[in-house]
Amino acid sequence: MRWWMAGRTVHALLLMALGALAGLSVVVAAAWTLTEQSPRSMAERFSNEERLFDLSLTVLRACVGTDNLEPEPDSTAHQLLATLASVTGSLVPAVLLGIVLIKMFALRPFVWRRRASISHAWTADFPGYSRQHADSDDAIIAVRFYNRFDNLSVVDLRARAHLRYLERSPHDGSLVIYKQWLRVLDAKGEPAEERSWLAVERGAPFTVWIPVEAPVTGLPFRRIQGKDLSGSHGVKLLVRLTARTVGLGTEVADERWFDLEAGDFELGRFVPLQPDLDKDVWRWEGWSDFDGLIPPRPNGDEPGRPGSP
Repeated sequence: MRWWMAGRTVHALLLMALGALAGLSVVVAAAWTLTEQSPRSMAERFSNEERLFDLSLTVLRACVGTDNLEPEPDSTAHQLLATLASVTGSLVPAVLLGIVLIKMFALRPFVWRRRASISHAWTADFPGYSRQHADSDDAIIAVRFYNRFDNLSVVDLRARAHLRYLERSPHDGSLVIYKQWLRVLDAKGEPAEERSWLAVERGAPFTVWIPVEAPVTGLPFRRIQGKDLSGSHGVKLLVRLTARTVGLGTEVADERWFDLEAGDFELGRFVPLQPDLDKDVWRWEGWSDFDGLIPPRPNGDEPGRPGSP
């Protein structure tokens, strides 16, 4: 239940809780009317829509703990319905408080770029790696994200990536799930198991670079870091982040899945941001195009390529 709640927004949870209470109130009001001692027929009881509406509101107030139902004397059914409303009214505040607390501590401070971009390896933001691949057609995947909170400092951030795919078992032909860790570029621009940052400034974009180690001329790509994906199904790329928060002292984790077949990848380099320390980060040049893309040119002599004019 906690995990189910953690996966939904506060607005959705509150709307679902209110909807459930409203539905319960209508059911209790209908049962109350059905079991009341009255000379009127059932048709007459349920034809009085205004009375049923007022009774439903009274039950709703009882279910949230702000009112009480007055059962008829010697009516066991009314006693049970009034007890149900009272018990619900005592539990609802605790449930709503639990929703707030769960969502408060289910921190997801990172906002991800909608798609992973794929460009030439020499476009990576590491001079040594860029020069090393100046004459190569190999591609590189860039996954971007930023910390959205103003008052939450995130430190000791670590990013890792792995590939998940399904292939037929050579034994019986059934599908088997395989996972493969992928190398990412570390702080020196060299392939490593993970990328780490000491601190994550609010709003500043961070990039996880994942070498493909093969050319990518179209999507979906069929080879990455020596793995041939031509016979694979359900290929997804996972990027997982782990970090700690200053002040709260808690560990936060987030992850993003990129589906190879669902349009989660695009060819081209992401639009760069121009940092300006005299301006708020949201006013940096290029920030409005955080999800934008610089499309590749048909020829290889692209601006910025080492050795190109």
